[in-house]
Amino acid sequence: MQPDASKIYPRTNDSTICYLKNIIKNPNIIVGDFTFYNDYVHDPKDFEKNNVLYHYPYVNHDRLIIGKFCSIACGAKFLFNSANHTLNSLSTFPFPIFPEEWDESMTVTDAWDNKGDIVIGNDVWIGYEAVIMAGVHIGDGAIIGTRAVVTKDVPPYAIVGGIPAKKIRSRFDDETINLLQQLKWWDWEPAKISENLDAIRKADIAALKKLL
Repeated sequence: MQPDASKIYPRTNDSTICYLKNIIKNPNIIVGDFTFYNDYVHDPKDFEKNNVLYHYPYVNHDRLIIGKFCSIACGAKFLFNSANHTLNSLSTFPFPIFPEEWDESMTVTDAWDNKGDIVIGNDVWIGYEAVIMAGVHIGDGAIIGTRAVVTKDVPPYAIVGGIPAKKIRSRFDDETINLLQQLKWWDWEPAKISENLDAIRKADIAALKKLL
């Protein structure tokens, strides 16, 4: 059976899991093949509305970029720049979003500090109700723990957790991480992944080295 990245629901009779790429409409949300979102509370097709918050790309031009083969658990949130209040002011009150009340010469984007895009690598697992803040970059193969609040970049193949999220450990030794970064198996054609799935799942490093 050939994997089909064009499906919305990859599991028969299961509408709690969807391939995100196929339900996203916002051009500033970019998702790779086979990345899925699971939501047993809401319709997972409402991901843009329920999980990508304070995202006004027509104002900030910020993007959510998610790689291939990511697993996103129920309730994970991506909080964008407009959720912030500027720290450069003596007051945290967002005067610029009320120009009619205070000063019509103010620019709305001055109400917050713009930290940039949220970028998620490939094969990243984001746990239940984790929160990813604006400007954060998460490396390939990382794991984000349940209800973690990620305020800083996460290295490839790191496991992080807590509030704010901190590194708990690396998933593999440096040699294995370097090998995986060279292999980039997520960019292979599905047929090649299928052929080598046993080696990937069983962490057969010797077999994978032969593919370099």
